[in-house]
Amino acid sequence: MPADLQLALIGYGLAGRVFHAPLIQHTPGLALHSVVSSQRDTLLRQFTDVHVQAQPQAVFDDPAVDAVVIATPNDQHAPLAIAALQAGKHVLVDKPFALDVAQAQAVQAAAREAGRIATVFQNRRFDADFLTLQQLLANGTLGNVAECHAHFDRFRPQVRERWREQAGPGSGLWYDLGPHLLDQMLVLFGMPQAITADLDVQRSGGTGIDYFHAVLHYPQHRAIVHAGSLVAAPTARFAVHGDRASWIKHGLDVQEAQLRRGVAPGAPGWGIDPRHGECVQCDAEDSVQRSTVDNLPGDYRHLYAQFAAAMRGEGEPTVSDVQALQLMQLLEAGMCSAREGRRVPLG
Repeated sequence: MPADLQLALIGYGLAGRVFHAPLIQHTPGLALHSVVSSQRDTLLRQFTDVHVQAQPQAVFDDPAVDAVVIATPNDQHAPLAIAALQAGKHVLVDKPFALDVAQAQAVQAAAREAGRIATVFQNRRFDADFLTLQQLLANGTLGNVAECHAHFDRFRPQVRERWREQAGPGSGLWYDLGPHLLDQMLVLFGMPQAITADLDVQRSGGTGIDYFHAVLHYPQHRAIVHAGSLVAAPTARFAVHGDRASWIKHGLDVQEAQLRRGVAPGAPGWGIDPRHGECVQCDAEDSVQRSTVDNLPGDYRHLYAQFAAAMRGEGEPTVSDVQALQLMQLLEAGMCSAREGRRVPLG
């Protein structure tokens, strides 16, 4: 049995603490070797077998570290990824991969030069509802899709003192939740022909984007991604309409809530979403038929397992280089569309 791959985690805020550390620790074949954070005392109380470092260079210089996971503020993603690659480490970057296409291309160039993997943490490819939607599309249950609506709404009227909610490079909902929803559409439908986006600051005292509504234009259908911060009433997470049926799904995947509660990945009930979707069909007489569609189980550990396999030369990472660049192109084009008030074509 091969030895566990040793991973260093840079950043121990929400992403590092809630998502990355538990997933690394509970994915077979991986071990959390080091954490880079200023929270030294907290980490030493929490971990007994993890090295705590104050600066990223310490893990770049450590020959025991096989890969570096970057869970810092977004403007640090590309510089840290390039430095890690130049030190000979594989890299997994929390979304977004970088701030723009040029930075993403620089990271990928550094990966090619080093002969190492650089990929993106897109955990919501393994949401229960998204996996279920993929299955419905693959087996033709919905027929040819006309509209796909994906929402990630919240009710957070107070602007918090977090870098994600302030104005700055890579901050705001478009760079926070946008990568999740856009990546899911890329997986389902590929690159659209164009994008039309509306980005706004709606909350009193807000400075960072806290609302977006973007339409992805495909030859025969539209994909709409939406997120708001002032949505108290529950909205459908997905609403997908085809020429055979519609599928409606409410509620977010349970894994984030489980991680926040301290549930260990893989524990009983892990990734099981009890809020099943509904398939709605109409016959020739407009008689409506409704049926429950059981969710497939979700498991974010699959992304780390695929990263481990790729590092061992036994497979590919979840997010390809092409997909990572396409997402950055969508984010950039969406910003341009909102700024200039027009539909932006995509190559």
